[in-house]
Amino acid sequence: MAEMGTAVSRYPLEEPGLWVERIGNKPFPAGTPALFLDRDGTINIDTDYPSDPADIVLRGDIVPVIEAANRGDVPVVVVTNQSGIARGYFDWKVFAAVNGRVLDLLRGSNGFVDMVVACAYHEAGTGPLAIADHPMRKPNPGMLLEAAKRLQLDLKRSLIVGDKLADMEAGRRAGLSQGWLVDGEASSQGGFSTMRLRNRGDLAGLLAAIEAL
Repeated sequence: MAEMGTAVSRYPLEEPGLWVERIGNKPFPAGTPALFLDRDGTINIDTDYPSDPADIVLRGDIVPVIEAANRGDVPVVVVTNQSGIARGYFDWKVFAAVNGRVLDLLRGSNGFVDMVVACAYHEAGTGPLAIADHPMRKPNPGMLLEAAKRLQLDLKRSLIVGDKLADMEAGRRAGLSQGWLVDGEASSQGGFSTMRLRNRGDLAGLLAAIEAL
């Protein structure tokens, strides 16, 4: 328990399983829409519980997406489930190193992230992280709502990009109206439209949506 307390003080942890990091100090007016991005499988190639910074490779189509948001002064918020921490595969120190590498690679390509929110709660975890269906874990909307509270975002106009249906469901539950599913199929449910992100045409549609915010 002492080690967990040390981790909370060392890293931007709001609680044992919730990382909330504001990156930089760029101001955004209240009511600004955001671009929400999943991390593993969306920003970087998913290597199954990434734990080595040297293995991180960005997806080739993600930098233009982040650049478009940056140009339009749209906050870029990463929302990532990290059950590998709950399962004991790695700890917050490893997460910090891997996430730092992701952000460094993006910055090297002129892509800037404004906030990272990560949830480590999972029913297969141990100790304080062993919580099933935690409100912060996607498909629940908690991470998006937390970012919206801190940045005073307009969630209805915000967009989400992810590689799992859980990402789209989190967006829908948070009140968003549009999302893009990497290598997925288009669908519509309860006022939320999922667009596929498979090819250059799909990417062009996403870029146009960001530019219209």
